[in-house]
Amino acid sequence: MQSIEIASSLENITEVETMIDSVCEDLDLTEDNYGNVLIAVTEAVNNAITHGNHSEAGKRVKVSVEQEGSKVVFTVSDEGEGFDFENVPDPTAPENIEKIDGRGIFLMKSLSDGVEYKNGGSEVSITFTSAG
Repeated sequence: MQSIEIASSLENITEVETMIDSVCEDLDLTEDNYGNVLIAVTEAVNNAITHGNHSEAGKRVKVSVEQEGSKVVFTVSDEGEGFDFENVPDPTAPENIEKIDGRGIFLMKSLSDGVEYKNGGSEVSITFTSAG
């Protein structure tokens, strides 16, 4: 398992991108799979920093990755209170289509093979099938 911990600043997403690059290279993922992983995981980190930790630099975001057979699971956790992940507005609904936020969870679900929330929403695991 590989993991990193970053302070809650959007500037630190580059450290997560470097980790994703390394993991995807090690697993020899296709370019399409790499793009999906990059977007979904950075969205989760962005949400953890912005919504979970409210961009408080003293709070940390942890990103870990494990390979489970043909699956790769990225887990992102923050120090926030969590959120009601069962009742997130659909960003594709007509009343939400022009809103500038609210698409991260939709993207994570669309680009991965599974999204699972734990600890009241302060931790998310995103699963990808690593068939190269």
